Amino acid sequence: MPPSEPINICQLSANDLPLMEGLLTTFGEAFDEVDTYGSFRPSTAYLKRLLSSDYFIALAALKNGAVVGGIAAYELQKFEQERSEIYIYDLAVAAAHRREGIATALIQELKKIAVARAAYVIFVQADLGDDPAIGLYTKLGVREDVLHFDIDVTVSDDNT
Repeated sequence: MPPSEPINICQLSANDLPLMEGLLTTFGEAFDEVDTYGSFRPSTAYLKRLLSSDYFIALAALKNGAVVGGIAAYELQKFEQERSEIYIYDLAVAAAHRREGIATALIQELKKIAVARAAYVIFVQADLGDDPAIGLYTKLGVREDVLHFDIDVTVSDDNT
């Protein structure tokens, strides 16, 4: 179904704090994690620093000036060659605006940024059972089956 209003994709900068706030709200609602994305929001100084960095990429999809979707991604500089890769950390579209091509448009814009930064690949994770995300990423890329591990940062004295 075509969108009723045009979508504008913009890369956020340190001057776009209201849009970044809207992006955080959109992520919280889309992922059903409103507390995670809303209760302990970063300070203005932190968000400005993050949006000014050369490693963080935030894209917002706007309809009539309101955030309806977005991407939060990181550029990872590689050590084995002079190149980088882009990791999509979060990608979401508000429920009322899904199936309008917004997620694909966001990824297409991120691809342009990746080319400009000489990145050789964009990668993303999808949770098992998240069939819409898996379908989107399958359409746009090649699937790799990997295991993901979260390692606790607590340091202990034992060597186990």
